[in-house]
Amino acid sequence: MRYGLRLVFFFILLPCVGCQSNQPVQKSIYEVKPVKSLDLSKFPDTPPSNPLNLLFIHHSCGGHWLADKGPSAGDNCIYETHPNGGGLRSLLEKNNYVVHEASYNSIIGDKTDILDWPPKFQNQMDRILRTKMQDELLPEGERNQIIMFKSCYPNNNFPSDESVKKAQEAYKSLLPIFEKYPHTLFVAVTAPPLVRPYETQNSLKAFVKKLLGRYKDVPSIGRRARYFNNWLKDVESGWLSGYPLKNVVVFDYYDILTKNGKSNWAEYPTKEGRDSHPSSEGNSVAAQEFVHFLNRAVHRAGI
Repeated sequence: MRYGLRLVFFFILLPCVGCQSNQPVQKSIYEVKPVKSLDLSKFPDTPPSNPLNLLFIHHSCGGHWLADKGPSAGDNCIYETHPNGGGLRSLLEKNNYVVHEASYNSIIGDKTDILDWPPKFQNQMDRILRTKMQDELLPEGERNQIIMFKSCYPNNNFPSDESVKKAQEAYKSLLPIFEKYPHTLFVAVTAPPLVRPYETQNSLKAFVKKLLGRYKDVPSIGRRARYFNNWLKDVESGWLSGYPLKNVVVFDYYDILTKNGKSNWAEYPTKEGRDSHPSSEGNSVAAQEFVHFLNRAVHRAGI
């Protein structure tokens, strides 16, 4: 009986499958174009002369990036060592930064998706500036001069053009908040790329998934991710175009981990290419680039 129903369903859908090519294709408004990012090359690549307090708000990938490579040792995605370790914390400390963290199971570290940033910075900025480690605060009178924040790779899964627009609006709403703190450097780190999702080559399966609302247009998801992250760093017509201060910068972690545009997907994946958490190799490459980037951004901001 069940087999017969499947046959009936198949023959009902089969004519429709053949008609798909005649349907108009809606072109995404988010087409990928080259953009101009902030040029920091005229600023010195020397560490700050005085130690600077830096808070990184992150989840798993950020914890791996900070950690040295080694066995997993840590809690709440705050690691001393990890197999995916990139050594960023050690590099930052060598460059006169005092690294603080907020991750899972803390007031500031909880909820780091793109749409979480506006209420977090709007309502908890005083605590953000004073966070030392998780819920521990810096002594009265001390604060973080640098705030790094990063969402995790699921935030590069843009299923529709509307989802890109919502992410853009969230980031736009941050700038009036950051403008109130001209002596604090805010470093937006783009979310790491996804491993390319499985894409069925069976036209009938694809059609059925579309009917059920389960179809993933994989190329479009990748293009939207690239478009959004390009928009974040685009100084001519992107997020920071027209922003009057020098206290906000974007580090394109996403681009580095796609091998600078080799694809729109993770080029340093883990678990034999099945896991979007970046590998130690990818995190190490990004760590080396980030320290140079941050030193120049600090000099630009005059901190």
